[in-house]
Amino acid sequence: MAQEFKVKGLSSLDLKNGDKQEVEIEGVEGGKALILKIQDKIHATSANCTHYGAPLAKGVLTPEGRLTCPWHGACFNVSTGDVEDAPALDPLSKYEVFEKGGAVYIKADKDTIKANRRSLNLKCSASNDQKVLVIGGGSGTLGAIEGLRGGGFKGAITVLSKEGYRPIDRTKLSKALLADLSKAAWRQPDFYKDASINIVEAEVNNVDFSAKKVSTKGGETYEYTKLVLATGGTPRWLPLEGLKGDLGNVFILRALPDAQNIVKAVGDNGKKVVVVGSSFIGMEVGNCLAGMKNDVTIIGMEEAPMERVMGKKVGKIFQGLLEKNGVKFKMGASVDKATPSKNDSSRVGAVHLKDGTILEADIVIEGVGVAPATEYLKENSAVQLEKDGSISTNEAFEVKGLKDVFAIGDIATYPYHGPGGNGTPVRIEHWNVAQNAGRSVANTINNPGSKPKPFIPVFWSALGSQLRYCGNTVAGYDDVVISGDIKQPSFVAYYTKGEEVVAVSSMGKDPYMTQAAELMRRNKMPKKSELQKGVDILEIGIPSEIKI
Repeated sequence: MAQEFKVKGLSSLDLKNGDKQEVEIEGVEGGKALILKIQDKIHATSANCTHYGAPLAKGVLTPEGRLTCPWHGACFNVSTGDVEDAPALDPLSKYEVFEKGGAVYIKADKDTIKANRRSLNLKCSASNDQKVLVIGGGSGTLGAIEGLRGGGFKGAITVLSKEGYRPIDRTKLSKALLADLSKAAWRQPDFYKDASINIVEAEVNNVDFSAKKVSTKGGETYEYTKLVLATGGTPRWLPLEGLKGDLGNVFILRALPDAQNIVKAVGDNGKKVVVVGSSFIGMEVGNCLAGMKNDVTIIGMEEAPMERVMGKKVGKIFQGLLEKNGVKFKMGASVDKATPSKNDSSRVGAVHLKDGTILEADIVIEGVGVAPATEYLKENSAVQLEKDGSISTNEAFEVKGLKDVFAIGDIATYPYHGPGGNGTPVRIEHWNVAQNAGRSVANTINNPGSKPKPFIPVFWSALGSQLRYCGNTVAGYDDVVISGDIKQPSFVAYYTKGEEVVAVSSMGKDPYMTQAAELMRRNKMPKKSELQKGVDILEIGIPSEIKI
């Protein structure tokens, strides 16, 4: 039952367009709301992002009414509260707001205020002959199935996932080694049951695109009217002695059982852990295990961690943060092999580098990248895979040469139209990109003939301090302009190609990344020379017109 609640410390709604203010609600313990003004109209919404709870008052509000989370780039429509961009799943609550007797009130249900979100009700009984079949169980699948039902799709939705469990927050596997399905899963089983979304544990072995049928290794056949390929990536094993899955306690990390196996092997901690690869996965899991009081060494081939993507100077910042947490590094190093433990010949005992260095190891974790998981299509004459095994799509993620088939996530190579992209084909391996691609496909299916909405890639990482990143360096970059204090760390790094900013990373500087992403969408990022002169992007007004 909706009630009237007084807003603390606010006597009028005298706001200017673009203003946003977090307020406390009297009579609701911990109750807060966000009051905003756009296009001469006052709105009241939940105060925090429904993803990880970031304060939206510190986010970025655009003239057309997009409110973007300052942490991970989730976007909401202020007028409706609906999600516009990943990674948030639940919409914001909307409240009636008004002045009365020299005070401001909102009208809402008490439990809704406490929940700080609008419960997404996707209840549905499949009621037409449309059948969407999704292969895969990750982030792209999550965006697609929730986008379909949230957008009004009434047909059947079936997910074929070899992982065998409902979609989880995969980012927490490497950041926190979260191994409990009940804590990692985004939704309870009843959510999918009520939404008539059928999640089946199955591995696909063939797709008959002409007959619109998919076969599984278990012998089942599934028909579709629309097919979404979202099988993600397969972690690579190093093709080296002792590191190709031939010794125990050598792990990759991609799925929930991988995290469970690592946690089991670590036991009561105090182990010698060698991480091969200074990528995001390697850095995150290494930092996590060091925080659990293990002796961690990370091996990387580059001069600095993540140098190829982030640059040497920024990579050194990450290295310094992890070293403060006790992590040791062997950079510019190449691995030769791993050898068994002297006490147990079935388990790893040491990692050998090509320079002769020997690192004792109770546990080895390989974070050396993934390959597109498209093995089930390699012998299929109807689809031409790219050299890396990925699938080429158009801007709507429609597979080239096939009708009613989409590819998203780690397996998709699609035209990138963000800064520096100019339609260059890219394949981006990140949770947020996959989920936004899934949402885009859902919108295309729900609204035939609509143009896909481009998005700026956003990702984040836990590296001793929270990293935010937007854009893409697919076409390369030739310089990095850094503003702020890299020792704190409290900085913004602008990756430039010529005079154009193609990507932005930040630590301790929210909401710079979010502001940069919105300026990128509008082709309004300042030039390299302007940034070198000290231009502050937070002082640049965001125009309404979107260019990409």
